[in-house]
Amino acid sequence: MSIEISREARAEAIASIERYFRENMEEPIGNIAAGALLGYFLEEIGPLVYNQAVADVQAHLRTRIDEVDIEVQQDAFGYWRRFDRPAAKKGK
Repeated sequence: MSIEISREARAEAIASIERYFRENMEEPIGNIAAGALLGYFLEEIGPLVYNQAVADVQAHLRTRIDEVDIEVQQDAFGYWRRFDRPAAKKGK
């Protein structure tokens, strides 16, 4: 499965790469080269980031699933407890 980004996100990413090169490198990078570099990052490094994000979501969901029994726990055999409580005294 290839990592795809929207046309708008791609344009912003290319502009960001171009700015990075202008401000941090000796030579600027052109639009076509920045697009090629973005394509390389998406294909080569994108799956690494994607897989880590999936692992993070799985860990978060496991934690939430493990807490379901705490959040929805119901006490059993509660019918008679209503009658076993001491009756409130009248007049107080």
